[in-house]
Amino acid sequence: QVRLVESGGGLVQAGGSLTLSCTASTSISSFDAMGWYRQASGKQRELVAKITSGGSREYTESVKGRFIISRDNAKNTVDLQMNSLKAEDTAVYYCYAQLTVREYWGKGTLVTVSS
Repeated sequence: QVRLVESGGGLVQAGGSLTLSCTASTSISSFDAMGWYRQASGKQRELVAKITSGGSREYTESVKGRFIISRDNAKNTVDLQMNSLKAEDTAVYYCYAQLTVREYWGKGTLVTVSS
């Protein structure tokens, strides 16, 4: 069973930065994709960013130019560097991993951006 553990969430002022980290309990080199979703209060969960095994990156429009996703197969981690944070980035952020048709999820980490 794959376990994903997120860290790095917290409270930050608007305009500030945070880096989220997701550590997997197993090697991530075989995962087809890994990434981050978020869910704000009262809203549906949405994809924030993902990175494939080949290194291709995808971002939701609202975070382009502000967030950077990276993957370290040696450390079994996926990081999300978040810059120029806005109040609307406030949400619970979930790490996910995809291996063929299976998906794995972390329990989430809360990011609160104060305006």
